[in-house]
Amino acid sequence: MRYEKGHKDETRRHILDVASARFRESGIAAVGLAGIMAEAGLTNGAFYTHFASKEDLVREVLVEALTRREERHKANLENGVPVETVIRDYLSTRHRDHAGTGCPTAALVGEIARHPRATRDAFTGKVSDLVVLMAEQIRQGTAEERRRKAITIYSIMVGALQLARAVNDKKLSDEILENAVEAALAIANER
Repeated sequence: MRYEKGHKDETRRHILDVASARFRESGIAAVGLAGIMAEAGLTNGAFYTHFASKEDLVREVLVEALTRREERHKANLENGVPVETVIRDYLSTRHRDHAGTGCPTAALVGEIARHPRATRDAFTGKVSDLVVLMAEQIRQGTAEERRRKAITIYSIMVGALQLARAVNDKKLSDEILENAVEAALAIANER
């Protein structure tokens, strides 16, 4: 059976989208290839037409999701969106409550630390790119000072989002987000 031109690319894109949401919602280790392929409406055998291994899929999901986040940061810069808006959006209850469509760093960072070097290298490159873009949004300080601030702010954002998702007390979770916003804004000198 012959497929229309672009079918293979569309299928690959669909597998990436399904895997990305499932990994962010449940964690990489908890999600099997069979579940991803079933949700994608494909057979397990079709997976290997597109990816060499689950690790290959993980790496591509990370690069793809972080590239999308990077593109949003670039658009924010081009449109003059202040770093405060970025911080508040990231540390929002909406982001906390929708891990499957949120930042892959906050959803997966604990697991990524235990993955092979190639995956960690790809992740490191993308995080470095995000730090550069965030530093460009910070208005005060030398380039080195803005970079240090960006690293600290990004670390606060990721850690606070993880902690806010992990606790089962909504009031405490909201307080974690609110206090992290204030701390990040203070570092950025936006308060």
